Amino acid sequence: MKSTRLLLALTVTACALGARLLAADTPYGAPISLADAKRVLVAAQAEATKNKWNVCVAIIDAGGHLVAFERMDSTQYGSVDVAQEKARSAAAFRRSTKVFQDAVAGGGEGLRILKLPGSLPIEGGLPLIVGGKVVGAIGVSGVTSAQDGQIAAAGVAVLK
Repeated sequence: MKSTRLLLALTVTACALGARLLAADTPYGAPISLADAKRVLVAAQAEATKNKWNVCVAIIDAGGHLVAFERMDSTQYGSVDVAQEKARSAAAFRRSTKVFQDAVAGGGEGLRILKLPGSLPIEGGLPLIVGGKVVGAIGVSGVTSAQDGQIAAAGVAVLK
């Protein structure tokens, strides 16, 4: 049991370290254009609609400023702020918010994430990368964190 916990802790730490190193090497670029932000938003909404999920989708530039946002009908009001915070966290740290979620879930030293200003440890925030540079981020909120992540990934996919 003790060796299993140690192995799990080492695995989570290695994954988080790998994500940190990758993110540190990804520079910021020019802000995402409104046209690209709208394409990301539409793709994310299409994924949500296909699955009959009501969500908020926020697209921000690399500096954390809102570029595009929509709240689908019947989405809970609390998701408005959460979607934007997921996007800001992904842009500020140049990584998926799932990295923070996984670190917290691993316990131990991963719990330090809870005091890291601007980090939201809930899946659904992804950086937007164009030409090898972070140009912004997408944040999705309204369903489970895994579903939010699925929707965000659909938005990111249009930029590849």
